[in-house]
Amino acid sequence: MAHDYTGAKKIALKTIIILAVVTVVEVLVALTGKGYIIEGLHAPKLIMNTVMIGMSLYKAYLIVFEFMHMKYEAKGLMLSVMLPVCLLIWAIIAFLYEGDAWKGNRQTVQERSKVEVSK
Repeated sequence: MAHDYTGAKKIALKTIIILAVVTVVEVLVALTGKGYIIEGLHAPKLIMNTVMIGMSLYKAYLIVFEFMHMKYEAKGLMLSVMLPVCLLIWAIIAFLYEGDAWKGNRQTVQERSKVEVSK
């Protein structure tokens, strides 16, 4: 990290500009993909979501590693912070997948009980 004020100010300004550009690109991707900018152009949802998630993760990386000074910390501290975050993301994905499975099972049970009641 820069130890003088002007160096730190330049780094912060550069990071803010990068975040602003990425945000503008995100908005343009969303509006273009939905067909608001170019009428009739609709991007596939998978591609649009992947691009949006990727850019959001990049912005999160910049914020954590530059503004929260994680970039300048010891490797052990960085790993002790990032490991729980990765586990949290994994847990959210697992819970969403499991919830979808429960939803499918519930629909199957409801359909079976409708068939049994109609007999």
